[in-house]
Amino acid sequence: MLNSNVNSYETYLFNNGDNFRSYKFLGSRFIRLKETSGTLFRVWAPNAVKVSVVGDFNSWNGKNHLMKKQPNTGFWNLFVEDVMEGELYKYEILMPDGKSVLKSDPYAFYSELRPNTASIVTNIKDDYVWNDKSWLESKKNTFSSPLNIYEVHLGSWKLSDKNNFYSYREIADLLLPYVLDMGYTHVELLPITEHPLDASWGYQATGYYSITSRFGTPSDFKYFIDKFHQNGIGVIIDWVPGHFCKDEHGLYKFDGSYLYEYDNEDLRENCGWGTANFNLGKTQVQNFLISSAIFWFEMYHIDGIRVDAVASMLYLDYGKQGNPNLKNKYGGIENLEAVDFLRKLNRAIFKRFPNALVIAEESTSWPMVTSPDYAGGLGFNYKWNMGWMNDILRYMQLDMSQRKLNHNLITFSIMYAFSENFILPISHDEVVYGKKSLLNKMPGTYEDKFSGVRAFYGYMIGHPGKKLNFMGNEFAQFDEWKFNSALDWKLLLYPMHSKMQKYVKDLNHLYKNESSLWQQDHNFHGFNWIDASNNNQSIVSFIRQGFNGNNFTIVICNFSSSSYNNYKIGVSRLTHYKEILNSDNSLYGGSNKLNSEIINPVMEKWNAKPFCIKIKIPPLSVIFIKPIFKDVNKPKKLLKNKCSMNKIHLSLNAIRRGFNDKKRNYRHATSRRTRY
Repeated sequence: MLNSNVNSYETYLFNNGDNFRSYKFLGSRFIRLKETSGTLFRVWAPNAVKVSVVGDFNSWNGKNHLMKKQPNTGFWNLFVEDVMEGELYKYEILMPDGKSVLKSDPYAFYSELRPNTASIVTNIKDDYVWNDKSWLESKKNTFSSPLNIYEVHLGSWKLSDKNNFYSYREIADLLLPYVLDMGYTHVELLPITEHPLDASWGYQATGYYSITSRFGTPSDFKYFIDKFHQNGIGVIIDWVPGHFCKDEHGLYKFDGSYLYEYDNEDLRENCGWGTANFNLGKTQVQNFLISSAIFWFEMYHIDGIRVDAVASMLYLDYGKQGNPNLKNKYGGIENLEAVDFLRKLNRAIFKRFPNALVIAEESTSWPMVTSPDYAGGLGFNYKWNMGWMNDILRYMQLDMSQRKLNHNLITFSIMYAFSENFILPISHDEVVYGKKSLLNKMPGTYEDKFSGVRAFYGYMIGHPGKKLNFMGNEFAQFDEWKFNSALDWKLLLYPMHSKMQKYVKDLNHLYKNESSLWQQDHNFHGFNWIDASNNNQSIVSFIRQGFNGNNFTIVICNFSSSSYNNYKIGVSRLTHYKEILNSDNSLYGGSNKLNSEIINPVMEKWNAKPFCIKIKIPPLSVIFIKPIFKDVNKPKKLLKNKCSMNKIHLSLNAIRRGFNDKKRNYRHATSRRTRY
């Protein structure tokens, strides 16, 4: 005889907010027994008067399968014989006010395709044979590794010839080769939890354990992740623990009470989004959410989550400024329950998955977001740098004549660049709702717009912090992103767009290959200004430094429409230099004002450096320059033949001899003055 009750230990953990695998005993489970087989249903609904399981198996009649309430737990249980995998079901819940409502299962692993809303009996643990063991075992923290994320909305990256969605398997076979070719290290998917409305992009969910059926089955999504892992690409998903949609079949007033949301209307209602805020102080809700995060890591092998709208959780008055009722016990506006929840969430994830990516989209100056909770932080390991994003986009939209007056917009971010572990995001939010596409944000002529985007991307790659770019930006879409149609891939038939795509590809591969651009992203030792104050010419130059002292890259950004010959850049090392990428290359749509020859240093102090190099700087451009050392890090051959190498050594030796002659003359003159 099957005992359908939840055991006392699981119940104790659940009520204390410490059951982080509550999906293992709540929801529906198909079970095979010796005598019979069927499905065990369990749901948490402590304030319901009566709960029934309904589905096709009983003609959706709530009288046939009444659930039993487990005393003093709030759990309702029922084993129904002969209900197999794939069966549709809901819970018919009689509320205290006498109203009866059909609810989807909060812990369902799979759901009907919208607009239908039934849950589906699904066992997902053994439905797929994984082949990503080597990836999982080789994963390490990414602080001193390249992290370049391609943000994707699966419903609009590409559509089939019939304008339908591709399945998870189909889009994996299309998206993976593109991501590999373009040089990204990870993809980040807009929410793939079940949601009723396409226009919410997944950010208003009903199924926190249910993969959206728009693109296929749980097994299909496992194939998607497995294939990416086998090819060395990580997968991050957007996850929304702050609020949920209020559709009747969902979590809202689940058992007739405000079970998952706050009782207090001021705290509950998220008026800006038309949603309800989770009650983050309730232990059972903490279980629900933390278990959801653990579920995606454990069952689907994801590599990370980006926690959406963290600011809306941290501040009681978010979107409701001026409400005097929204104060914590100390009189502040901070949501102390949310702070505790986020710390608890991050402790739980990192205890089980030490190398997980847990990224906060936090848009304010809340301190220590990426510091450990034991040190007073929130415990994330990355945070989106929204300040950098807002400043640089504001700057890039300025007319050239105004940029010199707003130079601080491109330099201020370094003041706080190492206060958190930052990711530099250009996300979907920046190319919707009338904000214009990235290309159309740029001022000037048609050519200027493309040059401006190239300069912006080059600056982004050079700036400290990991990277994220939204799909379509890489080939400079003219229009804003539209969730209900595919990207404008036809633009690649036009030279400037295909050249932009090549530029981003080369820039991404440069970033992956040049360790100085990421080894010390979160350490002030990894960045040095050469010249931050040339606002008159709208030029900045800086050094990105790797762990090895000889491993560095010089980055020069010209945000003006003027070009310069023999522009001086101060350098500290007396060696040769080579331009390794120039955004003005004609391959990328530029005017081809390049520094093609080996760049020799000059014995002249500049920018507080003992030497300098003289280079050509094109308008609206970014240039990357590397030193040439004979035996450092086994650099690639930069010269074609031994003769040309000898010439360069002779040239460098001549400079050194001149420098040594000056020192000898100085010592000789000094000794003569001393003698006389």
